[in-house]
Amino acid sequence: MRVHAIASCCIIFVALVAVNAIDPPRPAFAAGLQRYEFREPHMGTTFRIVLYAPSEDLAKTAAKAAFARIAELNRIMSDYLDDSELMKLCKTSNEWTPVSADLFAVLTKADAMAKASEGAFDITVGPVVRLWRRARRTREMPSAEALKKALALVDFRNVELDPARRAVRLRIAGILLDLGGIAKGSAADAALAVLRMHGLTRALVAAGGDIAVADAPPDAKGWKVALEAPLPEAAPTVLLLTHAAVSTAGDANQFVVIDGKRYSHIVDPRTGLGLVGQRAVSVIAKSGVEADAFDTAVCVMGVEKGMKLIEANPQVSARFVEGGDNGKVVESTRFGAVVLRPQAGE
Repeated sequence: MRVHAIASCCIIFVALVAVNAIDPPRPAFAAGLQRYEFREPHMGTTFRIVLYAPSEDLAKTAAKAAFARIAELNRIMSDYLDDSELMKLCKTSNEWTPVSADLFAVLTKADAMAKASEGAFDITVGPVVRLWRRARRTREMPSAEALKKALALVDFRNVELDPARRAVRLRIAGILLDLGGIAKGSAADAALAVLRMHGLTRALVAAGGDIAVADAPPDAKGWKVALEAPLPEAAPTVLLLTHAAVSTAGDANQFVVIDGKRYSHIVDPRTGLGLVGQRAVSVIAKSGVEADAFDTAVCVMGVEKGMKLIEANPQVSARFVEGGDNGKVVESTRFGAVVLRPQAGE
């Protein structure tokens, strides 16, 4: 891993910008493809689809189908909708419940990440997350009693999966599942799959801090994705990606200050507390669902343990930014392989 010290206590944390996605449309390409961009609100953020298609009609039809798929997954995985499949599952306890293939697939990925991260990633954190949502509104610390009660329900091992029956059992009553750390990446993957079914493989799907890409644009070797620089005066880090995803977790925009202490919206499932100490993690993986889950896990684990987890997974790379007076930037050994290096004269 490469470690770079930051001499300033002021950090601008990582945001994602698809450089190709914000370039103005170009007239035409050799393959007869045109660039199209579409946006719709889903899952509490704005999903953006950028694609190259031979006609506007096909582009619109494919994008509409992709957004419909995202909306369908939201109805399955949302913890804000009382009638979502996820929330209906949470109302069961100690009984095997058949679930859809979409929900089972995400729960399986979440279980694998929970085990790999030793509980740093845990979708049963819902009761604690709800306490912190209220804390951000009221700017009041959750009571010790409320945290203790909520933490008693948090343990990923209380979610049992049966692949043969595609069924789930919640071992205790009151479990509240929260897929916020994995759902958007999964939806981005699904949207790309829909576009492929329409014959469109040169595409990018962005959902807030999650971006998944397929084939490169017709006039480029890959999609350019910029990670904001850790210091205001530094240049962004530009990635060049194909058939990959990048996701960033951090507290740049979602946090609360209570009694002078800054708490992130990202909650440590093991303590029940919002993370303190500014940090941001950008993860590059083969799929959106993996990148989304890894960035949350690594953010919670911290730089030392988190980056060990990254290094142990050959298909994953990451950059970890720590703020504060002794801030630093740590890059995994494989991170530089996808960084676009400026050419001479640029």
